[in-house]
Amino acid sequence: MRNRFRNLGFVIVAVCLLLAAMPAAAQIGKYVPVPAGSDADHALTDINAATDPAQKLALIDKFAASAQGDMAIVVDDTYVNYYLTAKNYDKVFEYGDKLFAIDPDNFANAVNMVRAAQEKGDSDKLLSYGAKAADILKRYKASSVPDDEKKRNLENAHDNIVYVQQLIFNGAYQTQDPTKRAAQLVQFAQMFPDSPYADRAMGVAATSYQQSQNTAKMIEVANGLLAKDPNNVGMLLLLADYYSEKGEQLDKAEADAKKATAVLADAKKPEGLTDDQWQQQVSLQKGLALSALGQVNIQKKANASAVENLKQASPLLKADAGSYARNQYRLGYALLNLKKVADAKQAFTEAASVESPYKKPSLDKLKAMAGATARAKS
Repeated sequence: MRNRFRNLGFVIVAVCLLLAAMPAAAQIGKYVPVPAGSDADHALTDINAATDPAQKLALIDKFAASAQGDMAIVVDDTYVNYYLTAKNYDKVFEYGDKLFAIDPDNFANAVNMVRAAQEKGDSDKLLSYGAKAADILKRYKASSVPDDEKKRNLENAHDNIVYVQQLIFNGAYQTQDPTKRAAQLVQFAQMFPDSPYADRAMGVAATSYQQSQNTAKMIEVANGLLAKDPNNVGMLLLLADYYSEKGEQLDKAEADAKKATAVLADAKKPEGLTDDQWQQQVSLQKGLALSALGQVNIQKKANASAVENLKQASPLLKADAGSYARNQYRLGYALLNLKKVADAKQAFTEAASVESPYKKPSLDKLKAMAGATARAKS
């Protein structure tokens, strides 16, 4: 059977990231001392004490007018934080870019820019400023700063680094266009290869390429991720689903589906999921593996084995309408191939019972079967 319809083939359970308040920044960039009792110290004290926004801005403007040398770094940073609080993001970007011009390695500024881009919902700026943050960290790690100091500052910056990664990953994940989403997630993984979100980003990128029907990129990303993590169930299912549906590399599709089932048998519940959520995820993924095996069986004309695998998959896939409908549609074909017309009719009826891309072809098949029965009786 060559199905004209294609769906994702598996569900990635997205873990929503609860973003806490931005952590305090570590000192990566120029250090500008503000001597106690100095004019700058008094100015900053007055600015911090001001509660009226207009008064605070007037005090910042006054401070800026008298600032000299590296104190401009403190001025621009003060403007950035003022406009960030006011949610005037264009001004945040204006003063943040000014700050980068005089202190390009200011990691605290990069954190603020990423935060502003995320709050504004500007995914392009989010990736752009994220790249700046990644470059700053890369340069700092390669710098001549003494190892003990470097280690301490990177440890102090850890929460900020994770915060930046969370914001960029979430922003890319929420991008609606699948082609753009995939490209952004791949870019994120390249910027932060050691991030705990890097592999997850590549997994979502692979399925996004599948959505946009960029098969070559989908296979490239999926195989790249499996090279790092051979037991990645999502990617095993993705490739098993694709090759079984296309009728290509059927031995690989079968091996990947069976491996996914074996990995699931020993899988441990990840943090952040309840027992019920974990059981639902495992059941769905096992169902998808069995459905892919059933499709491989159909392609190899082993219809009895196909019926066995597809029937086992049916109850496991009911939580996902598209996957369930496709499975029953496949089951109908396998049963027809075995001349079990009544059972095939029931399978097609079940496929048509839920809203999915398989509803119309299932109804069409039922109509054709009814016509054939009528003709046989006439």
